[in-house]
Amino acid sequence: MPALNTTLRRLAAPGIVALALISGSSFADGVRTIKIATAAESKPLSWGAIGHEPQGYEPDVLKAVNAKLPQYKFVMEGAADIAQETGLATGKYDMATGGYYKAPARSKQFLIPDAPMGASLMKIYSRSDSNINTMQDLAGKKIVPVTAGGGVYKFVTQWQQEHPDADVTVKASSAGVPYPDRLKEVQNGKYDALILPSNLGEQTVIDNQKLAIKASEPVAVNNTYALIHRSAENQALSDAMTKALQELKADGTLDKLAQKWFGEDVTKYMQ
Repeated sequence: MPALNTTLRRLAAPGIVALALISGSSFADGVRTIKIATAAESKPLSWGAIGHEPQGYEPDVLKAVNAKLPQYKFVMEGAADIAQETGLATGKYDMATGGYYKAPARSKQFLIPDAPMGASLMKIYSRSDSNINTMQDLAGKKIVPVTAGGGVYKFVTQWQQEHPDADVTVKASSAGVPYPDRLKEVQNGKYDALILPSNLGEQTVIDNQKLAIKASEPVAVNNTYALIHRSAENQALSDAMTKALQELKADGTLDKLAQKWFGEDVTKYMQ
């Protein structure tokens, strides 16, 4: 257990008689510190690099959860996507949040609370004067290429498999063009539509840049979850997260935070 050994070495000092440390967590006065990796560059979902306090919807949800769980102290830091899951698997982090979907491989590798943190609403962005409202309306249209292997790519690929007669073609790309620039390309006619989850702040870009772009109703909905390092003691953390998130949804807190950061109530789509 490299993380355990490293932590013990770091805290080895005269006067320390005993301190239980597991998977990068610490206990003090009966309160366990939970180190959490949050998305560093996913505004308004979550952003804030190392050394800066994370901001956004998920950090605010985590603060609300922590207020209900005094036995834990949540400590958040921004981390790149690849560093999040790697750090979680090795025990560097106890928890990671970043708009994660529940998937069989993740459920096997990590603990995932039963209650979601939010919902990712897949929408189609097109010019305001277009007649594009559904996936079927994309037949024969020029669609912004999607990142190969990403969530949008997986959604589109599955949709195409389920609708083999639909003439909807979406190319995969690794170009990594920022979505604000993609919205402008839809505006200027280079493409007819862009498919993206709405929790990336598209509406803010549309409003601030006064783009004549409209968003469809959700064409797909995926709950988003926290991922927790799999260990015996973390099962209690996962169970506590489930209870707290259920309460926050019931009392309207998640709705208020969604309205604050996304400008819409995503909780009504949470299953």
